[in-house]
Amino acid sequence: MNKTTLICAPGLMLDVAAWQAQIDALESQTSVQVVDYGLLDSLPAMAQHLLNNAPPRFALAGHSMGGRVALEVMRIAPERVTHVALLNTGCHALPEGEAADKERKIRLGFLDLAREKGVAAMARAWVRNMVHPDRLKDSVLIDAITTMFARKSVDVYAAQIKALLERPEAFPLLSQIRCPALVLCGNEDGNSSPEVNREMANAIPGAMLRMVPQCGHMSSMERPQAVTAALQRLLM
Repeated sequence: MNKTTLICAPGLMLDVAAWQAQIDALESQTSVQVVDYGLLDSLPAMAQHLLNNAPPRFALAGHSMGGRVALEVMRIAPERVTHVALLNTGCHALPEGEAADKERKIRLGFLDLAREKGVAAMARAWVRNMVHPDRLKDSVLIDAITTMFARKSVDVYAAQIKALLERPEAFPLLSQIRCPALVLCGNEDGNSSPEVNREMANAIPGAMLRMVPQCGHMSSMERPQAVTAALQRLLM
């Protein structure tokens, strides 16, 4: 029996390490591929890159920015996706007014920090609001995240920030999803709110919603067993 191909679309500055626990747990039933966006600076371009390197049919999981990439895949070629998992992500374009100015200032501030102090220093500041507060003293987890960031360049970070600030509105796509779908979020995710994830799950016909307790934004690394179990249930 041929294995299901699961393509994982990672979040901002993340790579295969963000999915390693799931790869190890699912390797007997799935062939897992993790996308590298290179210097691509738009979500549609990232989605097309994913599709260009994917088999004709595949399951798809996206985390954070990667969840938005997954939604662009669903916009371009929904017929190729057998299952979709949206982890700790969102679906709305950059808001207008003060909210947009605030987000732009924060994101460009981290970019300035990366240029001045290096990607690792930026990552150490970034991660403070991305994991559950109880995990901030978990040196293994924090070092894994900051080391992952440091494997990529400032130019990659700039490209991905541009993609996020120019993100398309994707909410209308949700009601058109017809394959089995999972929406998962940490209960204490300060970057992709549980409320937004509930809104997304409610908009997708038949979607499974999983809220992970004691978990922030980095769910696949913070609570790998919960994420793996949810993916296994989706792919059954």
